[in-house]
Amino acid sequence: MLRPRAARAALSALPRRPWTCPTCLSRRRRYSQQKKPAAPAPATAEPPDHRKLGIQQELFMTSVYSPGSPIFLPNGARIFNRLVDFLRKQYVRYGFQEVITPTIYKKALWAKSGHLDNYADDMYSVTGNTKKAGACCDGEHAPQEDDADDDEYGLKPMNCPGHCLIFKSKLHSYRDLPVRYADFSPLHRNEISGALSGLTRVRRFHQDDGHIFCRPSQVEEEIKKTLDFVQVVYGVLRLGVSYRLALSTRPKDHYIGTEEEWNRAEDRLKRALDASGMDWSINEGDGAFYGPKIDIVLKDSDGKEHQTATIQLDFQLPKRFELEYQAPAPEYEARGETTEDPTLLAEYGPVRPVMIHRAVLGSVERLMALLIESYNGKWPFWLNPRQAIILTVNTSEPVLEWADEVRDVLVGVKSDGTRDDLANHTGLAVDVDATARSLGSKIRDAMSAGYGRVLVVGDQDVKNRQVSLNKERMSPEEMRDRLRAMVNSFQ
Repeated sequence: MLRPRAARAALSALPRRPWTCPTCLSRRRRYSQQKKPAAPAPATAEPPDHRKLGIQQELFMTSVYSPGSPIFLPNGARIFNRLVDFLRKQYVRYGFQEVITPTIYKKALWAKSGHLDNYADDMYSVTGNTKKAGACCDGEHAPQEDDADDDEYGLKPMNCPGHCLIFKSKLHSYRDLPVRYADFSPLHRNEISGALSGLTRVRRFHQDDGHIFCRPSQVEEEIKKTLDFVQVVYGVLRLGVSYRLALSTRPKDHYIGTEEEWNRAEDRLKRALDASGMDWSINEGDGAFYGPKIDIVLKDSDGKEHQTATIQLDFQLPKRFELEYQAPAPEYEARGETTEDPTLLAEYGPVRPVMIHRAVLGSVERLMALLIESYNGKWPFWLNPRQAIILTVNTSEPVLEWADEVRDVLVGVKSDGTRDDLANHTGLAVDVDATARSLGSKIRDAMSAGYGRVLVVGDQDVKNRQVSLNKERMSPEEMRDRLRAMVNSFQ
């Protein structure tokens, strides 16, 4: 029964009688505290694990037939290639030229570089065809003296010796420097099986490897540019400045060069770090065998630290490979000093370049592991392996045909077989769900799968030659341009 408003107001003003008297209530509370089991502690959420997420998102797999060598599936390959393409775009800005170098070299090269004495335990040896012939089948090629160790090779763990060969292959003037080479060739390191873990510790990996051959006077500026390079890239990847810098100094054992050379190299890195304005610490004795380095260290979701980017200063490999460039007043040039004396400037001579090893992403595989855990399935659109999906409202022939045509426009392919097919690919990853299910079910599945944009086409879209995004309708060309703009601005 509904009471009049005035009656309800009067009733609400009266003091409320307790449901139970205070004595009974107190007794009941004591009894319930005695009988009630202790509440379980709230479960803490497990931190994201890139190995589990990699399986769930179909990014990569591993095989017992090649332990430590991840196999990237189509979704993972998309992310990998976009990271590499992103770096390639930055190479234009920072003056790097990309090269492609061999996977294996003769043992003699690794002896020359010092790897054989200081890094052999971490390298794979390869045996070549030991069969010698007096001549090739065409009878024109006779064995050469340097063919003597053809049966002893090593898979490369680093690109630096190959880049030294490239620099040495031509004459250089001081005006040519700095010379900057970049390389995405796969590298192999013989990690012990117990240390292997997902993408963070592997045997085969790719590095955004780069080497700068510069004048002694250019060292600090090149290191400053590289630190800027790191800040730009990590900002786009939404890693911000959540990394720390560490100066790794001369190892106690297994290093090449003199202590004086190492001290000089470490002093230059310290000056560059101070000039960067960022906090840094010293990692005593953890330098590479050929020189000290600046390591950029990131934390994963478990709080474990991983070294990603690195900047290494090297006076040793240029000496071992007898690298040089021609400059006036060579003695001053070698010390990084200048002179105005015309007599000294008239004298040209050879000067040893300084070599800077640098990697911004570091191991692409390791950085991908950190990104997988950092994003936890919520990829930024430009990196998302599932950027867009087109859902059909029904399975009528016109709707299905229009969905396929919209997809062709978004990915930049045509069905007329013209040469335009070869040039218009947008790089967008677009799928179509034309299954005979309700639209609501398709939308839920698409959101659960992590698609960046969920597009819909129905009878009205066919009629107007449009595609729907939420409440917006636009032409496929307008949608393509919007999605590409998001990719180009790294959204």
